[in-house]
Amino acid sequence: MTDNERPQAGSGSSGSSSGSDSQGPKRRRRRRPRRRAQGEQGQQQKSGQKAQQKSQPAEGEESRKGGNRGRRKAGGRNRRRSPQQTQRGRQPQKRRNQSNSRMVTRDETSAGGLVVSGLAEAVNDAGDVDLTRVYVALIGRLDRRGRLLWSMPKGHVEPGEDRRATAEREVWEETGVYGEAFADLGVIDYWFVSEGVRIHKTVHHHLLRFVDGDLNDEDPEVTEVAWIPVAELIEHLAYADERKLARTAHDLLPDLAREEKAAGRTTPR
Repeated sequence: MTDNERPQAGSGSSGSSSGSDSQGPKRRRRRRPRRRAQGEQGQQQKSGQKAQQKSQPAEGEESRKGGNRGRRKAGGRNRRRSPQQTQRGRQPQKRRNQSNSRMVTRDETSAGGLVVSGLAEAVNDAGDVDLTRVYVALIGRLDRRGRLLWSMPKGHVEPGEDRRATAEREVWEETGVYGEAFADLGVIDYWFVSEGVRIHKTVHHHLLRFVDGDLNDEDPEVTEVAWIPVAELIEHLAYADERKLARTAHDLLPDLAREEKAAGRTTPR
């Protein structure tokens, strides 16, 4: 290139500057929206992080606050009661225990049993025993519902009195029949409350051989008296413990009947 063809410094510089001015603003306009968008995104991220930091406490604070809340809850559940509160909470149970301990408890002993008729006559020549021919005396009492309940006669043992003697006396008083005790049947015991007294009663039962007398219900505590076949004894008795004794009587009476026959005893008529 010659010096004439070489562009002048002013024109060349102006041309290049004009060209750069024409392209530069376009480039700056393209860049500025990008920078603004990036700036806005950055500001939004920063503001979101700040809001998140404000909404979520620091790690140390969170653990500290959570620990405090846990301790407060645990303390609320497991806090100790004062002696006054403990005493107030236990007063109802204490009163119940005191009321039970204040109730007087007394032991009582009674005796009675079954007076048996027809033992020797129930044994045939082969030695077999027919229990349908053996009878026992029972008493009937009305309960609160008006039901007639059958049971064995019995009563309180007097001081210094022998239990078999008590059984003979009580059977006579409650049935009008006199019998002689010759075998033990069994013992039962039970609890009940009478006039504010808790009573533990033990009753000794015996088998009595019929001697004399006629059935009567003159005892004011007895509603009815009857001779019951031994074969129907269990179903007549109202109480489970006496039904158990009746089963024992079923086992004992056959051998006792044979002994009565072998001894030559007969039942008075």
